[in-house]
Amino acid sequence: MTLTSREIASQPAIWREALETRADRAAELLTMPGARMLVLGCGTSAFMAESFATLREQAGFGVTDAAYASEPWAWRDYDAVVVLSRSGTTTEVVEALDALPAGVRTIAVTGVADSPIAERVDDVLLLDFADEESVVQTRFPTTFLLLARSAFGENVNGLPAAAEASLSRPLDLDIADLTHFVYLGSGWTYGLAQEAALKIREAAQAWAESYPMLDYRHGPLAVADSRSIVWIIGRAEPTLVADIERTGATVRVGTADPLIELAQAQRLAVAIAERSGLNPDAPRHLTRSIVLG
Repeated sequence: MTLTSREIASQPAIWREALETRADRAAELLTMPGARMLVLGCGTSAFMAESFATLREQAGFGVTDAAYASEPWAWRDYDAVVVLSRSGTTTEVVEALDALPAGVRTIAVTGVADSPIAERVDDVLLLDFADEESVVQTRFPTTFLLLARSAFGENVNGLPAAAEASLSRPLDLDIADLTHFVYLGSGWTYGLAQEAALKIREAAQAWAESYPMLDYRHGPLAVADSRSIVWIIGRAEPTLVADIERTGATVRVGTADPLIELAQAQRLAVAIAERSGLNPDAPRHLTRSIVLG
């Protein structure tokens, strides 16, 4: 079993620990009723920021924007800025923090307590037990979103057991003839779709795309054929499913909780990598954290 596979499989236990030990702290730092909040990240963390922003606004806690720390973003008089960084060392996130106006409350969600990012912020939501050795992120981002959903009032207590049952079963997907992998999501699950496709690109060097669900037929559908699988995370629209099936593509509509679907997508990335003779723990050209000189 690869390191990545072990970290994927550990998610139910990690989620239980998160709910038992960090739920109150997450509610304190992530809700902030009425506060205008900006959430920043890079790569996986940027996708999780998008999902988080949608969830927080939908829950009624206030205006929430997500942006890439590595790209220019507009300042809109935010009350608080949350930065997501598993390692706590990402250069662009450090630089984004240093560029913030004085007096803005800053919060870091990180896996490393004594990191440059943790030392720069006012408050830390420390998920050190969810940190990972692998370059490819799996359990850290899902743990963050689980805690966010709990903080926003959703009952997620049953998810660890449901994930345990789901991850104990075979993936049940024949990948022998598949070369094109597409993930679709809607609302907060679009961030998950982006993350699922990234896992396949990172771990397996395979052709993977992601789109907002109903936008898929506005162009990208033209590429789908019998070598494609289109995996819908969250709710599905029946007419879209029919349109995709007419291309000859395999359509998989998620029936489990979206976070469990993301964990299954992580498993698929590992399976594709191993079939291609690749090591999913060490993707080419990538390191665990982007630290620029």
